[in-house]
Amino acid sequence: MADETTAVVWDSALLDYDMGDHPLNPVRVELTMALARELGVLDRPHVQMITPRPASDTDLTRVHRPDYLDAVRLAPIDPFFTGWGLNTPDNPVFDRMHDSAARICGATLAAAQAVWRGSARRAVNVAGGLHHAMPARAAGFCVYNDPAVAIAWLLEQGAQRIAYLDVDVHHGDGVQCVFYDDPRVLTVSLHETPLALFPGTGFADEVGGPNAEGTAVNVPLPPNTDDAGWLRAFHAVVPSVVRAFAPEIIISQCGADAHRLDPLADLRLSVDGQRATYIAIRELADEVCDGRWVATGGGGYALVEVVPRAWTHLLAVATGEPLAPQTPTPPGWRALAAQRRPGAEIPETMTDGIEPPIQQWSPGGTDPVDRAILATRTAVFPLHGLDPHDPRD
Repeated sequence: MADETTAVVWDSALLDYDMGDHPLNPVRVELTMALARELGVLDRPHVQMITPRPASDTDLTRVHRPDYLDAVRLAPIDPFFTGWGLNTPDNPVFDRMHDSAARICGATLAAAQAVWRGSARRAVNVAGGLHHAMPARAAGFCVYNDPAVAIAWLLEQGAQRIAYLDVDVHHGDGVQCVFYDDPRVLTVSLHETPLALFPGTGFADEVGGPNAEGTAVNVPLPPNTDDAGWLRAFHAVVPSVVRAFAPEIIISQCGADAHRLDPLADLRLSVDGQRATYIAIRELADEVCDGRWVATGGGGYALVEVVPRAWTHLLAVATGEPLAPQTPTPPGWRALAAQRRPGAEIPETMTDGIEPPIQQWSPGGTDPVDRAILATRTAVFPLHGLDPHDPRD
């Protein structure tokens, strides 16, 4: 294995996944890569840039039905097209939709291939993370499910234990659905409670299908959860179940929409809390699977204020030393951001000025976050031979 190499998968053609006047604006990806480039993250010594190709139909049909692929191809040329979750406000059709969505999948697949084949230890596709797409239905701004496509390829290569970690504010429902009955795939999702937020799934008692009990782990958090609660929940659940599962590789979806400025959700994280989450995922990968980690982007709708900084921190964590929180954003990047999004409030540093606390979870806590943690641990921990009431587990 290339011990310190990180593959960064990028092509400006990934920006073609563009739904028009829509929250999922590709400018957030463009500004991320521009910020990472100006801060020197992409020029680090062990970074390998990879240009992806679109996923083939063979790749896509490991997850998606062939007739759904036909529908995705047809929808942009039929103004009256309905069905399959397409041509809706959430999932409007656009020109070359199949090609653009397949390229996103191809990018995450290239990241997984680089890590699995040993040419890189870690890999990142910030344009990926379209975790809501179902085998025969578009959902939640997602046409094809790139993390699921990559996981399905890994399984075909002989992988026996894959951990998928989803820290988007929305439940990673599509990936969970695809692998709910597969004991080889552990899906772990921290998200805002489905009682308050799309997609309405991801309750603590969703633990996996027959013969796969314990391989779905959900931590639904109450609205207004901040850095302290989020990180307490992460550390009280994620490391224990991942260690018990002992994966060969970790795939993560790192949506930036749990931030307090995100317009589509109600959690209260800072960029600093998100940075701390990425560091924790990398440390977990280093501990349990020799560092093999594939990271994708995901949601995030504060297009200038949050996403570029969060995912530049992700790229920095994946490629070497984390960026110092007080690092200034470069003037050239601020000018580009002002040009792309006139009137946006453009951050001048890579921090929100928060020092995220790491707090020990206690089973006797009465805080709503602590109750959510206990519900998840009670539902899942015994299935892994862990004690839900013992903070050491």
